[in-house]
Amino acid sequence: MTSRQVPKKQDARQDGPPQLPPTAWAVLGLLSFPGERTGYELKKWADSSLRFFYWSPALSQIYAELRRLESLDYVTSRRSGPEEPRAKRNYTITATGRAALAHWADGPKDADPPVLKHPLVLRVWLGHLADPARLHARVQAHVTRTEGELTEVREAQKRAEGVAEWAHPRVALRWAERRHLAELELARAMLADLMELSADT
Repeated sequence: MTSRQVPKKQDARQDGPPQLPPTAWAVLGLLSFPGERTGYELKKWADSSLRFFYWSPALSQIYAELRRLESLDYVTSRRSGPEEPRAKRNYTITATGRAALAHWADGPKDADPPVLKHPLVLRVWLGHLADPARLHARVQAHVTRTEGELTEVREAQKRAEGVAEWAHPRVALRWAERRHLAELELARAMLADLMELSADT
């Protein structure tokens, strides 16, 4: 493993694991499954799974979190050898990182409540200032986009089938499928409400 400069190591042993943002734990969680991965591979996996129920951080943020995690000895990295056409850095979770991740995932602190910020609903809330036809079109576009995302969730479920290590991710993806189905129902009901409102005016 080649050496490189990393931020000064922090002491992770004082009063349990340090307070990290959820995204750091999410990136570490992607590494908790078997195998080592590059930052680009982590981004691809986040795009095809994590974004359906949390979010997919930008590649630059993934690398920033990997540097933070490496400074805590939660992750190690190695540069690929000369046989590779392009040098890549591969990351692996350490035993210390796995223990810290398990402490966070199964810790005594309750999960924070989800924060809903729905830009489309905000626009509907301000619908008295908008063109009705344009507002209807926005909601219809949201329905179409959600239908596409539902298809992607179901494709991710198929890829996870039969992989023993992905049993819990499959549960999360089934939740994501139900959430998208509920979002479709809500959006279609909103569209019907708007059409009824237009008919009354």
